[in-house]
Amino acid sequence: MIVNPSPPPDFPENKFSAGTELRRAALHWLVHTGGAAKAAGVRVMSQAWHAGTLMLDRDATLFADAAVPGRPAHPELVSPLLVKSRSMRTEEGRAAMIHALAHIEFNAINLALDVIWRFPGMPEAFYADWLKVADEEAYHFSLLESHLQVLGCAYGDFTAHNSLWDMAEKTKDDILARIALVPRTMEARGLDAAPPVRNKLAQAGDHAAAAILDIIMRDEIGHVAIGNRWYGWLCEQRGLDPIATFARLTVEFKAPVMRGPFNMEARRAAGFTEAELALM
Repeated sequence: MIVNPSPPPDFPENKFSAGTELRRAALHWLVHTGGAAKAAGVRVMSQAWHAGTLMLDRDATLFADAAVPGRPAHPELVSPLLVKSRSMRTEEGRAAMIHALAHIEFNAINLALDVIWRFPGMPEAFYADWLKVADEEAYHFSLLESHLQVLGCAYGDFTAHNSLWDMAEKTKDDILARIALVPRTMEARGLDAAPPVRNKLAQAGDHAAAAILDIIMRDEIGHVAIGNRWYGWLCEQRGLDPIATFARLTVEFKAPVMRGPFNMEARRAAGFTEAELALM
C-alpha cells in the first residue's frame, strides 16, 4: 500500500484526530523544519498514541515529498574539525556545549522519527519503542533549548556538525545496519561521553545543566537498550550471529572506530553482552 505522506489541509498541528496514522504523522514531523515546533509536535503525537487516537499501518510504503530531515536555517553545519572548542570555564563555552548537546538531541528526534516511517513490516512494539525514544529526545531538546535561553543564546547561534545523521543516510536502505550502527554505535557513544561532560558543567557551577545531563543519561541507557533489543531480534529473524554481523557492518558502512574509555556500567545496563564488551 502506497500512502501519500503530505498532510491534508486540516492536518492537526497540536492534536491528532481519530484515524490519523502513526508512521505518516512521524514523517510529517520529520520533515518539519522548526526545532521547537518539531519537539512539541512529537510530544503531542506520543500522547495521542497512548490515548489510542493514532492508528498504525505497519505495511504502508511512504514517500517523503520534502527534505529529510527538516531542519531550521541555523545552525550552520560544518565539518566536525571546524566546530570550535571552547572552555567551559566561560559562559560562552558552557553555552556552546549546551548548544552541541541540543543539536545531538535534535538529530536524535529525527533519527527516531526516521526509523518509524522508513521501515515497514516490523512488529507494533518496534514502532511504539521508537516513538518512546522520539518523545524522550524531544523532551531533552526542549530542556536544553530552554537552558540555552537562560544563558542568553538560542539553538542555531553556534555552528554544528552532522556526523550522526551522516550514518543514518548511509544506512537508509538497510534496517539491520541502521539499528546496528546508529543507536548501538553512534548514540551509544553518548553513554561514554555524557558523564565527563556532566561533571565539567557541575564543576563550572552550572548545576541546572548537570541535572539535565542526569535526565538524558538515564533515558539514553533505555534508548540504547531498545537498539540492542531490536538488533538482536533482527539477527535472530535472519539467522545471523550478532557479533560477526556487527563486525561486518562496521566495515561495510565505514563506521567510526570506537575508542575508549568506555562506560562499561552504562553499556551493561543498556544490554551489551559481556562478549561484546570484551571486544571493545
